[in-house]
Amino acid sequence: MTGDDASSEQGDALALAEKLRQTLGKFVRGIRLQADTPTTSQSETLALLDRNGPLSVAKLAGLRNVRHQSMRLVVGQLEADELVGKVPNPADGRSQLLSITAKGREQLSRSREVRTLKIASLIKERLSDQERETLRAAIAVIERLS
Repeated sequence: MTGDDASSEQGDALALAEKLRQTLGKFVRGIRLQADTPTTSQSETLALLDRNGPLSVAKLAGLRNVRHQSMRLVVGQLEADELVGKVPNPADGRSQLLSITAKGREQLSRSREVRTLKIASLIKERLSDQERETLRAAIAVIERLS
């Protein structure tokens, strides 16, 4: 492969990556709006706790790329709504971690289900059998990138 070929291949990969990022972002935002389950700092925080298990406020702030004080405000509201609770930190008995509660998990699950149903409805309404097969193949390719 010549230098020009490598440069062209890199440029193609960058253009494809940008198009994928834009398309997936637009798709996710559109589904959340159509399903009336917009992303909020609270739902993102619940999703992080659901995926990662109990975390500190500092760790949550880092994962969400927000200030500690902003994260503390989000957590305070989640606690008031009984969507998260505090559990002892096994690594440091003097501190506590935040954990998603059953109520929080249920709310998160409902939101995910509503979005899944919306996507299924769109697939049924708008895609041909051939397009559904193409979508299956595209999902497999995207999973390989993960």
